[in-house]
Amino acid sequence: MSATGTTATGTMATGATATAAKPAGVGAPVRRKEDFRFLTGNGRYTADIGRPGLACLHVLRSTHAHARIVRIQAGHASRMPGVLAVITGADLAADKLGPLVCGWMIHSTDGSPMRMAPHPALPADTVRHVGEPVVAIVAETPEAARDAAEAVVIDYEELPAVVDPAAAQAEDAPQIHAVAPRNTIFHWQLGDAAAVDAAFARAASVTRLDLVNNRLVPNAMEPRAALAEYDPGNDSFTLWNTSQNPHVARLVLSAFVGVAPEHRLRVVAPDVGGGFGSKIFIYPEEVVALVAARRVRRPVRWVADRSEAFVADAHGRDHVTTAEMAFDPHGKILGLRVKTVANLGAYMSTFSSSVPTYLYATLLSGQYAIPAIHCTVDAVYTNTVPVDAYRGAGRPEATFVVERLMEVSARRLGIDPAELRRRNFVTSFPHQTPVIMTYDCGDYAASLDKALALADVAGFPARRREAEARGRLRGLGFSTYIEACGLAPSQAAGSLGAGVGLWESAEVRVNPTGTVEVLTGSHSHGQGHETTFAQLVADRLGIPIDNVAVVHGDTDKVQFGMGTYGSRSGAVGMSAIVKALDKVEAKARKVAAHLMEASEADIVFENGTFTVAGTDKRASFAEVALNAYTAHRFAGGALEPGLKEGAFYDPVNFTFPAGCHVCEVEIDPETGRVTVERFTAVDDFGNVINPMIVEGQVHGGIVQGIGQALMEQAVYDESGQLVTGSYNDYVMPRAADVPPLAVDTTVTPCPGNPLGIKGCGEAGAIAAPAAVMNAVTDALGTEDVPMPANALTVWRALQRTRPQVAAE
Repeated sequence: MSATGTTATGTMATGATATAAKPAGVGAPVRRKEDFRFLTGNGRYTADIGRPGLACLHVLRSTHAHARIVRIQAGHASRMPGVLAVITGADLAADKLGPLVCGWMIHSTDGSPMRMAPHPALPADTVRHVGEPVVAIVAETPEAARDAAEAVVIDYEELPAVVDPAAAQAEDAPQIHAVAPRNTIFHWQLGDAAAVDAAFARAASVTRLDLVNNRLVPNAMEPRAALAEYDPGNDSFTLWNTSQNPHVARLVLSAFVGVAPEHRLRVVAPDVGGGFGSKIFIYPEEVVALVAARRVRRPVRWVADRSEAFVADAHGRDHVTTAEMAFDPHGKILGLRVKTVANLGAYMSTFSSSVPTYLYATLLSGQYAIPAIHCTVDAVYTNTVPVDAYRGAGRPEATFVVERLMEVSARRLGIDPAELRRRNFVTSFPHQTPVIMTYDCGDYAASLDKALALADVAGFPARRREAEARGRLRGLGFSTYIEACGLAPSQAAGSLGAGVGLWESAEVRVNPTGTVEVLTGSHSHGQGHETTFAQLVADRLGIPIDNVAVVHGDTDKVQFGMGTYGSRSGAVGMSAIVKALDKVEAKARKVAAHLMEASEADIVFENGTFTVAGTDKRASFAEVALNAYTAHRFAGGALEPGLKEGAFYDPVNFTFPAGCHVCEVEIDPETGRVTVERFTAVDDFGNVINPMIVEGQVHGGIVQGIGQALMEQAVYDESGQLVTGSYNDYVMPRAADVPPLAVDTTVTPCPGNPLGIKGCGEAGAIAAPAAVMNAVTDALGTEDVPMPANALTVWRALQRTRPQVAAE
């Protein structure tokens, strides 16, 4: 099923009795239902919610990367007009609130647990990164809160800072947390070191690369926000916030931070304008807002501005890696050795420990049958913003390592890069890798072949000659990736250190008129769940898609769920819906049998109609739903009234989307400017529910990947100041930076879930950086080009490779 060239189908009849209209079911390119309210300005975001007596929260942040808090003078500020409260770390300590926690336990190679330092919502004694919240001011208006913040005087004793992860473990490096000597959180390994050593000993050739995966700032369209309301009548809270997983937020805030018992804390994530992972985590501002609401007995709202987002939202990536790949004389991979230092910033974030370990090293086999792999990871503290999952979360970092090695190896071995990959593809499934994962299905050659054709790789030499005639450099780069999605079997995740299960829940409520409400523990923040989930239900029940409503994001309405991240909403969230639909259909068959006075075994359900086999008796889905609630025919309690079922789904394995991306760039040697001229993506996402939405997901991921490869980088100076703290310095891709994208799919249905879905949300961001950098280095003829390959970086690389130009 191609994801290209899709358009919306025609309008459909609505209403409970309009079952004659053909449902816009699975596989149809249906336009997103939710877009109408977004495009007409009728979305309901946290900043849009109004409550009587709403007060404003402003956060005063550290201007130092590392310093002791000697004294906070806030008396004058607390007496200023409109100020309701000033809250400090000492206040939170007096309330006996616990610190923020990391929910994934990693053990070092010596068996010791990771060194998780306390992370208070407001520190009482020491700040450890620029932007760390120190004082919170609650006032009648934002202006009054900001004025009061300027009146707060904080005396700091500045301490030495370290921002470079490679330098953080030095003996003379500043000590950031007492619990972590040499700033090392854990020293972790995966794989068989002896087998890798043996493979390298017999290798005919070895490729070695030093790689930096640059730090990124997520920059979702909607900055984070939190609105907290306290009800003194029953000592309960409601928190509206920009969360990808409101139930987990409630769990952490209640069980670990101790703000309130879980049954007295409602968390609502309304419309959320993008997340990309950065809104999975529990942040200090949410804790402070709740404390403030109880203190002033009024609703309190905090909304970040974009400058705050740069220093307050979790960053992504930031790996320093040395990697080696060993080959036999025929270009077959014998072994892979990887050593990575992962910068986790000043504190451990909610899932930060999992990213450079089980979401990274377990994918280092890529699409290849590599006999032996060994990876070591040192996670370190630095005086920078905490780092956690960002679109792809470990998978982009792994793909970058493997695919840069493959491209460079092909050049050094004199083998076509597509051919070298083909020689090493996994071809038999299931395939057990040396690093935990068992790939269940795939056809990597099919994706490669389609990408070669779609990208017109055969025509590249002619395009390169034409570019040279114009004084330009042309390069071609490949990236064949694999990722693990559908996070994950709870038992497996628990054995690897996860503090939560990774199942998902659903409830399907059929109303008496035959309309349906789907309550899902997944959360939508731009993925189109209100459309795709409704498509699934409409297709299964044979009803119009407009008769299906999807409810999510409210812990008081929806049964406990794990939220959305890791491309799990389809493979796990929709599978839970399938289980619930199975129960609904089974119950509806019983109702239909009573209604038509037939044996349940003779009931046939198809296209929204129940029939009695061999007769002309029939009843619509709406008729059966109504009878389920009137229950006139259920004599003697033979059947319980109603038509509502719930289900929990725990996956049996990860899913493994894969594909091949091909990038073609052109470089102006006079300026170093890189232009992406062509980009092709052929992905295997298993079965596709809505190809239009899949295409949009792929487009967005590719653009983010291009941004990382060519533009984006969070840069700190030696004192720990974020140099790229605004859009003046942090460059984001724009429409003019991206060519038309050629997107297509191949399909090998996933055997591990009832829909055959694999997941599509992160693929572009995983594959694109390596494809772009492989194209850039191909054009330049040198591998000595770090990400981001911006104009200055490329121009300097050209000067190094062309000494005669530099001399002139």
